[in-house]
Amino acid sequence: MKLGAIALCVDDMEKMVRFYRDLMRMDLDYDGGGFTGVRTAEGVYFNLCERELFESQLSRKFDYPRGLNGTMEITFGVPHFADVDLEYNRLIEAGVQPVYPPTTEPYGLRICYIADPEGNLIEICSDGSGE
Repeated sequence: MKLGAIALCVDDMEKMVRFYRDLMRMDLDYDGGGFTGVRTAEGVYFNLCERELFESQLSRKFDYPRGLNGTMEITFGVPHFADVDLEYNRLIEAGVQPVYPPTTEPYGLRICYIADPEGNLIEICSDGSGE
């Protein structure tokens, strides 16, 4: 098996599309109303599906976390340590919720955390290699 895509079941499709397309700079690949596919510059598929649509397709209800969701994180890598700070500041200035400021961790990565509009954790990190 290989991982083909990552999907989030979302409450507010419009707000989430704007966040990932406009602020996280992902390309809109498919807009099907209740299902939207976005892609990273590297071609990783990241899908957004309205919760009601997802539940109707599977004929069952699910529980969804509220507030900050520590169940998982979405990680975006940047080439340089300074890029972590630049992206964090750009996103905070755009009104994104800060979670953890840029910090160089003892294990050598520079990381920060923000949250998307529905509370999913997003890590921005760099190993400083320039890649």
